[in-house]
Amino acid sequence: MIHPLIVMAIGIALVIGLIMWLRVNAFIALLIAAISVSLLTLEPVPQPTGAGDSTSQSVGYRLAGDAMSRVTAAFGETCGNIAIVIALAAVIGTCMMDSGAADRIVRAFMSMLGEKRAPWALMGSGYVLAIPVFFDTVFYLLVPLARSFYRRTGGAYLKCILAISAGGAITHTLVPPTPGPLTMAANLGIDIGTMILIGAMVALPAAIAGIFVAGLLDRMFDIPMREVAGHEEPEPLADDQLPSLFASLLPVLLPVVMIALHTVASTFSSQELLGKAEVEAVAQGTTLDAQIAAIQLESEQAGKKKSKDEILKQVKAETLAQYGSPGFFTNASRVTNVVGNPAFALLISTIIAMGVYIRQRTPSRQDVAKMVELSLMSGGVIILITAAGSSFGAMLKQGGVGDSIRQIAESTFGDTSPGTVMLFLGFGLASLLKIAQGSSTAAMIIVSGMMAGIIDGTELPYGTVYIATAIGAGSLVGSWMNDSGFWIFAKMGGLTEGEALKTWTPLLAVLGIVGMAATLVLSRIMP
Repeated sequence: MIHPLIVMAIGIALVIGLIMWLRVNAFIALLIAAISVSLLTLEPVPQPTGAGDSTSQSVGYRLAGDAMSRVTAAFGETCGNIAIVIALAAVIGTCMMDSGAADRIVRAFMSMLGEKRAPWALMGSGYVLAIPVFFDTVFYLLVPLARSFYRRTGGAYLKCILAISAGGAITHTLVPPTPGPLTMAANLGIDIGTMILIGAMVALPAAIAGIFVAGLLDRMFDIPMREVAGHEEPEPLADDQLPSLFASLLPVLLPVVMIALHTVASTFSSQELLGKAEVEAVAQGTTLDAQIAAIQLESEQAGKKKSKDEILKQVKAETLAQYGSPGFFTNASRVTNVVGNPAFALLISTIIAMGVYIRQRTPSRQDVAKMVELSLMSGGVIILITAAGSSFGAMLKQGGVGDSIRQIAESTFGDTSPGTVMLFLGFGLASLLKIAQGSSTAAMIIVSGMMAGIIDGTELPYGTVYIATAIGAGSLVGSWMNDSGFWIFAKMGGLTEGEALKTWTPLLAVLGIVGMAATLVLSRIMP
């Protein structure tokens, strides 16, 4: 039980040491950590202990060749799950910025809520825009509006930039297709539509709480707006130079709707298939629950214990193969399986976003090609880091870290609900990694990989998506000087390091804590 935890500690120490102290690129640091963990993982090797005895087991080290193949296999699997979506999201974000679509969304919020509610408008803009656009870009876009508001009113500057941070940071860590939530969904086997829906629901009360905290901090600290050296604010475009609100929102909302349709169809399809399986079980003189229990017992006796979710997937697949499509939603899910696939949905959204950009700016073909190429280059870096981090998490899982932590949790908490323990475990691990190495995305990727191993075979009283939202919430707690977001907020906002520690750090801690509270509540009322 101890050896996997030692290996985990070595791996985490490598990540933190290489990134923070030696300033090694995060991709290389995570890759080195993944290989190291794989090399240090022990596996049973049969060795006879006496004459004619070939049944005993001893422990030996894995071969280096096997270690590398495991890392590359995990790396490739992650790329297959997330690479297309992240690359397309990068292009969508750039198109929305360059076409003025993002600016149009912000102005719509400002017009709808009025100047007196500018912090709410900026929070709402950050909340929406941080879904397809990375947080730093959203902050760059919205800070000039906060500065303009201060020039007109002479107050609430700190509240405005904190409101931007609250809206942008919370959806960046909870709602795909940003890399962290997307990879958590892949690591934990969560439907993307479910991750979007539950992530947005958890994020909303946290963002609202962020507004009130922003107002409190604005009253506590008299921090004026300062000019940012070397930064020239762009002249705002006239309204007639911006695309319509419908065209601006379409690249954000359309893929959400398409993915949600598949989530709905697949959910009702599951009910249809299980209903058919229940009818057939009754016809055979038994029940579906009895058949599931029998399969679980059989898998335990064979030494390959299956969770209830795995058995239900098996039952649904067998029902579909034997009886075909028993209802409307099962047939519909065949269509939405294509239309609602995240890669397909984001591709349609990319085409629309590029169309809006071309219509508004009439760029040359060379300009369009350059814009797409630069977007894909930035997305490629994120893909590499994300896949390497996921490989690290997969190696921890294969090394038995999950079993060790689960045993410790069971011995420590006894009969306490494993669901509650697992949520706080994900939240706490993510917070520790966030404090240690600074990146919310890295914390989400690593911890979700660890938690996938920890909950494997455990019956949870709620959907796995709540493990992901607990991790995402935890990854916000403890942001300080090793977090790039901290410096973006401080430098672009014109704050000193001390002022940022007094404002940005507690704001993100509140976002994380409220997000965790929302996770606990939703996991009970919408399991």
